[in-house]
Amino acid sequence: MFPFCFEWSWDVGHLLFFGGFWYAISILGLGMAYCIGKAIVDTVSGKGGHH
Repeated sequence: MFPFCFEWSWDVGHLLFFGGFWYAISILGLGMAYCIGKAIVDTVSGKGGHH
């Protein structure tokens, strides 16, 4: 079911599930953004490893 369906009801189970879901997605997204940003900064500044 989708939140825009008329049968949808925001009960405690939905709030806990979606709260935990979006918390986990935001942690993963912030971690990926940090890694990508650090890789870009290291590449531009020349701190990358020389193979």
